[in-house]
Amino acid sequence: MFALLRRPSNHFHVLPLLRSRLLSSLTVTTTPSPPPPADPATLTSLILTSTDPRTLTQTLHCPTLHWTPQLVDQILKRLWNHAFKALHFFNILSHHPTYTHSLSSFDHAVDLAARLRDYKTVWTLVYRMKSLRLGPSPKTFAIIAERYVSAGKADRAVKIFLSMHEHGCRQTLNSFNTILDVLCKEKKVEKAYNLFKALGGKFKADVVSYNVIANGWCLMKRTNKALEVLKEMVDRGLDPNLTTYNLILKGYFRAGQTEEAWRFFLEMKKRKCEIDVVTYTTVVHGFGVVGEIKRARNVFDGMVKDGVLPSVATYNALIQVLCKKDCVENAILVFEEMLRKGYVPNSTTYNVVIRGLCHAGEMERAMEFMRRMKDDECEPNVQTYNILIRYFCDAGEIEKGLDLFEKMGSGDCLPNLDTYNVLISAMFVRKKSDDLFVAGNQGLAKEILRLQSRCGRLPRQFKL
Repeated sequence: MFALLRRPSNHFHVLPLLRSRLLSSLTVTTTPSPPPPADPATLTSLILTSTDPRTLTQTLHCPTLHWTPQLVDQILKRLWNHAFKALHFFNILSHHPTYTHSLSSFDHAVDLAARLRDYKTVWTLVYRMKSLRLGPSPKTFAIIAERYVSAGKADRAVKIFLSMHEHGCRQTLNSFNTILDVLCKEKKVEKAYNLFKALGGKFKADVVSYNVIANGWCLMKRTNKALEVLKEMVDRGLDPNLTTYNLILKGYFRAGQTEEAWRFFLEMKKRKCEIDVVTYTTVVHGFGVVGEIKRARNVFDGMVKDGVLPSVATYNALIQVLCKKDCVENAILVFEEMLRKGYVPNSTTYNVVIRGLCHAGEMERAMEFMRRMKDDECEPNVQTYNILIRYFCDAGEIEKGLDLFEKMGSGDCLPNLDTYNVLISAMFVRKKSDDLFVAGNQGLAKEILRLQSRCGRLPRQFKL
């Protein structure tokens, strides 16, 4: 307690400084301004910072602002982590004197509302789509079903699938496979399998149907059940395809059955299956995650001899396992090799390397790789920022984390819930007694919460 009273005098000035920087990154504007250009980034910023609904409506309804479905969809995507603001924007344009929403924009709005578990709004949007004769489409029902399953309402999702025709949308084999996939990916494999057995005959289940169920069992690490599905498929006269074999292979690795996976891979080669880059990538990643780096590298090196060129995803898999199970320097050597061979790294490649450098305590080099992303025309995404902010905060360098947060607020990459959770945790959890002081940090955390609320993103809970 008394130690806090004797903290260095410069600490008294830190909280106002950090608060002013946070406010500058998410400044709230209330005064009317000229109509903005039809630019997604500018309009997104306007929607986020506006606190006067009437002024915002007047601006968005301005006759000189030309709305298109593509522009609306781009804004809704940018506002993905600010669902309340996104739905408010969608609703304002719903009353536009000349513009009418497209089916794709309705689907975005349905997804946002369902993610918030605001089911009343979901079904209001569905009925509005019907009244405008825009839908709903099979994709709309797939979105709704997926959100219900993820919310623990699998039975409700199945009922929605079975009632699609009541909304003017006929069930097809494709929609049947979609509901099976949604259930399996949320680990509701028993329910998916029962539905498959009950309705597979009606919809004439195909190879895709069987693959979905087999993959579901693999996700549950029950490869024996996946093999039973494979046998059942063959007994029905359906030929397994490469996707079937690849998902079984991945299932073995996921279940920790490394040697079984290797034997299965060799059997695929022996039977002269047309092994593709996905097969090799699965084996490289599978060996790597269990620390079998030499075997992973041997398979990677053997690809070209077998006439299969690695993809960016294959390089990503190797770089990731080297970062996790070997050392980041070897991962960077592979990264540089990738560049020499003419491959263009994507955001996943950079994020994996940046995470590896951060984990090794090489924060400045991690920042250099972030700058290299822009040189390669690969803009840092929210995951890139979150990785760096998290490691800076964990190291007690909260100010550097806030520098990055400020850049997010002023650029095209908006913070998401994870960003706020990291910053709020850093405010409350003292990492170093000399660097962090409880009172000031709690005040700044509350400031972040208040700014987050202004931006229309007030989550139900925080990981503190």
